[in-house]
This record gives sequence, C-alpha cells and structure tokens, in this order.
Amino acid sequence: MKNVLLIGATGFVGSAILSELTRRGHRVTALVRNASRLAVHDLVQPIEGDVADTAAITELMRGKDAVISAYNPGWTNPDIAALITANYPRILQAAKDSGVERLLIVGGAGTLFCAPGLRVVDSGAIPEAIMGGVRPLGDFFLQTLTAEKAIDWVFFSPAGTFDEKGERTENYRLGKDDLIVDAEGNSHISVQDYAKAMVDELEQPAHHRERFTIGY
Repeated sequence: MKNVLLIGATGFVGSAILSELTRRGHRVTALVRNASRLAVHDLVQPIEGDVADTAAITELMRGKDAVISAYNPGWTNPDIAALITANYPRILQAAKDSGVERLLIVGGAGTLFCAPGLRVVDSGAIPEAIMGGVRPLGDFFLQTLTAEKAIDWVFFSPAGTFDEKGERTENYRLGKDDLIVDAEGNSHISVQDYAKAMVDELEQPAHHRERFTIGY
C-alpha cells in the first residue's frame, strides 16, 4: 500500500486516478476545492485547500510516498493560463521542500511531437479555446521541469484525446516524446486506461525525470 497525496481528485482525470488508487488498496489524501464532491471511502481523506498555499501543501506532502498532481483550474476558468503558470511551480517547490521522493504529473499532449521537429501545440490541431490551458502547462514542462534534478518527477502526457465513452482495455502502448496514433491516424486513450498506467508507474517506477505518453 502506498500513501499518496492526489491533487485535483474530483476532476475528470483525477477522479479516474482516485478510483484506480483505491481499487488497488492505496491510501489517498485527496486535495480538492470542494470535498462534498468526493464519495466517502475508508482509504480516502479529503482535504479542502488551495495549491497556491505552498506552506500548507508542503505539510500535506510531508511523509507521503508520492504526490500525483492532476491539478487543473478548469478549462472554462478565464484565469486558467495565469493559474497554471503560477501554481505548477508552487506544487513543484512544495514537493521538493516536503522531502517526498516522487512527483507524478498529469501532463498534456501539447509538447509531444506529431512530426519531426513539430510539436502538437504548434501544429494548429489544438482549438484556440483550450490553448490557455495547453500552452502554460507545456511551458512548465519544457522550461522548468526538464531542468529539475532535485526530485524524481514524471510528466505523463495522454494521447491527443480522451475517448468520451472509453473503457479500461489494458491494451495500449506507451511511448516517450512522440504522439502515439492508431492505424487510422487517431491519437486517443480512455481515461480509465490512462489512470491504470499512472498507478502502474506509481507502483513500479519505470520513468525518472522524464516524460512518457500513452495511446492505442
């Protein structure tokens, strides 16, 4: 059993990761904005908080086996770009200050390469409506995380899209920096398979201070 702090446990991806963690018997401190959205579970301790409160977050991380961050201010939040830019460095700093050994981050697909030298974020494939959340997270990965040596971090990029009605198939491929596409040229994954792969990485670390990705 791992003792994990999960940031963003009520979000689309975070809730899937929470379900996978508890299914496997891990103990979870779930940091959320609204604890009433969490179902009562013996393995889950809900904590309402703000990732901008670095001192409080550091204390929550202290003594944990790992931190999984599924932080997202909300795709419709008009301040999403500013919040990601400000808060992801705070999460990283809190993790380092706490002494936790591993930080696993729900990344984005934007910085994956879809052609030689061309990242998805610069390909024109991403709708402008969500670029405010895509580019700042990509910048954090490229400009800050890749230079970080003081903690064992992982940035786990999903495929280009999550299947809205996807299921847990356990039949997927993992990669590193290139967008994974299927035989029809589509890049997709179910949130359940993504969550499974994230918790696999927690239990059996295979990536260290690097990004990896997933797709069918």
